[in-house]
Amino acid sequence: MNTERDSETTFEEDSQPNDEVVPYSDDETEDELEDRERAVEPEQNRVNREAEENREPFKKDCTWQVKANDRNFHEQPHFMNTKFFCIKESKYANNAIRTYKYNAFTFLPMNLFEQFKRAANFYFLVLLILQAIPQITTLAWYTTLVPLLVVLGVTAIKDLVDDVARHKMDNEINNRTCEVIKDSRFKIAKWKEIQVGDVIRLKKNDFIPADILLLSSSEPNSLCYVETAELDGETNLKFKMALEITHQYLQKENSLAAFDGFIECEEPNNRLDKFTGTLFWRNTSFPLDADKILLRGCVIRNTDFCHGLVIFAGADTKIMKNSGKTRFKRTKIDYLMNYMVYTIFVVLILLSAGLAIGHAYWEAQIGNFSWYLYDGEDATPSYRGFLNFWGYIIVLNTLVPISLYVSVEVIRLGQSYFINWDLQMYYPEKDTPAKARTTTLNEQLGQIHYIFSDKTGTLTQNIMTFKKCCINGQIYGDHRDASQNSHSKIEPVDFSWNMYSDGKLVFYDHYLIEQIQSGKEPEVRQFFFLLAVCHTVMVDRLDGQLNYQAASPDEGALVSAARNFGFAFLTRTQNTITISELGTERTYNVLAILDFNSDRKRMSIIVRTPEGNIRLYCKGADTVIYERLHRMNPMKQETQDALDIFASETLRTLCLCYKEIEEKEYEEWNKKFMAASIASTNRDEALDKVYEEIEKDLILLGATAIEDKLQDGVPETISKLAKADIKIWVLTGDKKETAENIGFACELLTEDTTICYGEDISALLHTRMENQRNRSGVYAKFVPQVHEPFFPPGGNRALIITGSWLNEILLEKKTKRSKILKLKFPRTEEERRMRTQSKRRLEAKKEQQQQNFVDLACECSAVICCRVTPKQKAMVVDLVKRYKKAITLAIGDGANDVNMIKTAHIGVGISGQEGMQAVMSSDYSFAQFRYLQRLLLVHGRWSYIRMCKFLRYFFYKNFAFTLVHFWYSFFNGYSAQTAYEDWFITLYNVLYSSLPVLLMGLLDQDVSDKLSLRFPGLYVVGQRDLLFNYRRFFVSLLHGVLTSLILFFIPLGAYLQTVGQDGEAPSDYQSFAVTIASALIITVNFQIGLDTSYWTFVNAFSIFGSIALYFGIMFDFHSAGIHVLFPSAFQFTGTASNALRQPYIWLTIILTVAVCLLPVVAIRFLSMTIWPSESDKIQKHRKQLKGEEQWKRRQNVFRRGVSRRRSAYAFSHQRGYADLISSGRSIRKKRYPLDAVIADGTAEYRRTMES
Repeated sequence: MNTERDSETTFEEDSQPNDEVVPYSDDETEDELEDRERAVEPEQNRVNREAEENREPFKKDCTWQVKANDRNFHEQPHFMNTKFFCIKESKYANNAIRTYKYNAFTFLPMNLFEQFKRAANFYFLVLLILQAIPQITTLAWYTTLVPLLVVLGVTAIKDLVDDVARHKMDNEINNRTCEVIKDSRFKIAKWKEIQVGDVIRLKKNDFIPADILLLSSSEPNSLCYVETAELDGETNLKFKMALEITHQYLQKENSLAAFDGFIECEEPNNRLDKFTGTLFWRNTSFPLDADKILLRGCVIRNTDFCHGLVIFAGADTKIMKNSGKTRFKRTKIDYLMNYMVYTIFVVLILLSAGLAIGHAYWEAQIGNFSWYLYDGEDATPSYRGFLNFWGYIIVLNTLVPISLYVSVEVIRLGQSYFINWDLQMYYPEKDTPAKARTTTLNEQLGQIHYIFSDKTGTLTQNIMTFKKCCINGQIYGDHRDASQNSHSKIEPVDFSWNMYSDGKLVFYDHYLIEQIQSGKEPEVRQFFFLLAVCHTVMVDRLDGQLNYQAASPDEGALVSAARNFGFAFLTRTQNTITISELGTERTYNVLAILDFNSDRKRMSIIVRTPEGNIRLYCKGADTVIYERLHRMNPMKQETQDALDIFASETLRTLCLCYKEIEEKEYEEWNKKFMAASIASTNRDEALDKVYEEIEKDLILLGATAIEDKLQDGVPETISKLAKADIKIWVLTGDKKETAENIGFACELLTEDTTICYGEDISALLHTRMENQRNRSGVYAKFVPQVHEPFFPPGGNRALIITGSWLNEILLEKKTKRSKILKLKFPRTEEERRMRTQSKRRLEAKKEQQQQNFVDLACECSAVICCRVTPKQKAMVVDLVKRYKKAITLAIGDGANDVNMIKTAHIGVGISGQEGMQAVMSSDYSFAQFRYLQRLLLVHGRWSYIRMCKFLRYFFYKNFAFTLVHFWYSFFNGYSAQTAYEDWFITLYNVLYSSLPVLLMGLLDQDVSDKLSLRFPGLYVVGQRDLLFNYRRFFVSLLHGVLTSLILFFIPLGAYLQTVGQDGEAPSDYQSFAVTIASALIITVNFQIGLDTSYWTFVNAFSIFGSIALYFGIMFDFHSAGIHVLFPSAFQFTGTASNALRQPYIWLTIILTVAVCLLPVVAIRFLSMTIWPSESDKIQKHRKQLKGEEQWKRRQNVFRRGVSRRRSAYAFSHQRGYADLISSGRSIRKKRYPLDAVIADGTAEYRRTMES
């Protein structure tokens, strides 16, 4: 049955994924998918398509309309959307950015609503209402109100401070200024006042405030250079160019003010590299694409000014569309803590119900027959039991600690400040400290399983440096003097002899300089001449200094290296290039530029020397160059060995070669070249074919080796995180070879690593799916599921997969409607049912395939996903979250990382060179990747340990405190009588036991920060949830139950038959309450002393100070003076002074405390002696381990003649400026009148047609 196949097909089903292409299928339209398929569609499909198109007009996906200089146009009724009931707003967003949550009017109601969504806060609000009912209240209302107000107030203040910071950041951005045409003049306006359709002027180094159509600029042909670091983390410049018509007409202010163009384009979307639209102006339509659009977040560079028309503003801009949905993040401990609080709720209800039943039974058996207990109410025992149920809910309410949540917030806030204040995470070069941008995720930093990292700007500095080269079989770049003698310590080469040297290159091989200056080997000079002439770099002069603008940092590094070695590229025109060769300027005619693309992996230039000779110079990847070499190349093997050496040092390599061309050969080739250049169809394929004809029989000159500089400490950080059992996945938009090379450079990959690629993974997953399908037969439910590993045990494996393969494997390819003619009558019920079942099967297959992929990838020690889109980055993170239930962290530096950062449990932004977009969306930020090890292994681990200790202790002390009421109930007729004074209940969690536990949660540490970094294995306790889980929770509860048992029954036994020194029995209720309370305070404060690993004066002071504070306040509250002032609130007059002057009472307190604590001391001693943890062992030998271990880079073993892998070639994965250069559009020249330009163009067109 082919119903599904007929109705819906997968795009490019039989095609092989292209490793070089970034898939943008996540947002592609039906039109784009259709355009892709038309090249290969079957004849019958074409006939069907044409029939359908003839029958119904084809509707384009361009529904966004923009009118220049006409704000009223965008406020028409059909552009208005209903927002709320009858309130309408324009579909065109204004340019203001809003990240804050509250304003002055909504703060109080919204914040209270959010806080009361927490179960505990709502519970205490209900409790407060119950305490206001006289029939059931057993405690004064203030015992709940005071702690509740403290909790709500502290949380509200914290939320207010966070939101004020967001307001400030929003205002800073929204109040930036630029020039906007208003009343036919350019006027200064704030960003937030800009609207769609406005014409704006931007100047050099300005940020672009919205997505705008470039109309004109100060550069030739209205070129505009932009830096896209905010978007993709790349600092090399990219160029945009206006339409010729707007370039000619829209240069002056009055013409821009009169501009009334109309644009139809695609709706706002997240595709950074795509744009489709049409400009209608002067009764003519002009196509628009991404090369004419300037995106918000980019910076204008090397362009004095430019003009643009706002297309998308504010939330509709591509950078904001890429930011993904803001998710409310909570930690694993938060979720666990909530479940535990729910467990305590259940325990509380069961205890209250049991005691209420006990009271009803007691009333029926004893209370009704005891005349002295008559209270004037003739209620039935069951009704009294019902009232007592609510009474016990109030009495035992401290089982659910209201102060728990506020204490957690205070601890998290303090830990966030410790991160902010950590000078070892401060980057002085950029004056950038670490910043905890959220206060709710600190302990989760100690539980990370997977890190997802961007490459460019995160692992690397995006700075390329010329390190080594091989010329004529000889390797240069080692530490050598001019006589070829090697030295371990030698001064860098002095380039002062070269007037064009930029002073930035650090090179230690003096022998190469000697070779260049002596000219003994002409190949050496030829080598650097090739670097100076074969490129698409543009040059301008600033203050007399040469300034290069390259399409990629790799190419810029090579041209700068040639400049420093004496071969400086000075200037170029459309047909010439001028080089300074060791001080002598020579100009060469450029006959053709054969530009780079991702398929060719090389570029060439054909020049005519001043002597009249024609030469082709070529540079490219070794894999493609070696295929095109002349068979008589003597230095082929030596250069291959050098390439292997460079590869083992993780340098990016490029082969250089040349060829002499005869005049006749060139003329014949040039005819083919010109014909291909004006081909109306498949022009790129025709040009590539012509290029192939001339790029053969090349003579090899040598190879370059460039270092893609890693940030300091990246390999060491990755090594330590790996030892902490944290897996690192690299997700990058860069090409496969580059990503793989960086993997080796940062030691994520090693020579022993077995690398699996997309095709290998696809085959493995296909086999697994077949096996699973075969097993899912009739007997599947009787066979237990067994997890089968994809790889045999042992061995170090890594996965490198591209975005195209990722879509193929995860069945994420875009589907499209087939163009088969469809009947107009509705389908039958049977067809609908089969279609639904088919969709379910496809969804199940997709889910199973994704599960298998995640299982396979997680068996690898490292995963590198390259050529992936921002949406794919987020998808990979989400897959690991969903199927592995693992805690994830994403780290990046550009706008293309924002979606990933928001999707992960924790997002980290790298601040500094690449802009602030990722930082603004992150939870934590710092300037260098290496600080990640300190954030996780020190702050994260400490925060996790502190929070776990805090929670275990908090539950313990509250159960120990509250369950005394439970034991007391058996001796008071289950009457909900409290065992303590009301004020003691009110202040217990607020004053008497709060400070020590807070300080432990802030300051405690099992081992020092240096030892935490030296022994990353300590980190695994957080990953495995060893310190706080349900088992630990119930152990804490049991500890609290036993403590409460001892606290009640030892004083009870002591009070049964007692006579004081004055001959009176001190066994009254009030003295009993004071005895239990005193023993409780001393016990819980000494218990936290036993739990503390890191003692300071502050800890000791807080413990003994809390005990002293308790006795001081108690004696005050029990004094006669306060009773006179507030007789109804303070009823324990004289109790403390009377009871605590009895030595017997003090002996009872000491005995109670000893029985509570001595078993704990014994168990701790035995566990540390017999079953010590890893941190116990390190703590025991910490003095011997004080010396910090130095990290050593892994040594690579090079074996001559054995090429294990190819290094990445140093080339950008996009076209350079060749088309601009060869067309002359980038060359500054005098502007001619428009009619002269049109006449010129017409004549040229006629000449072309005639030829």
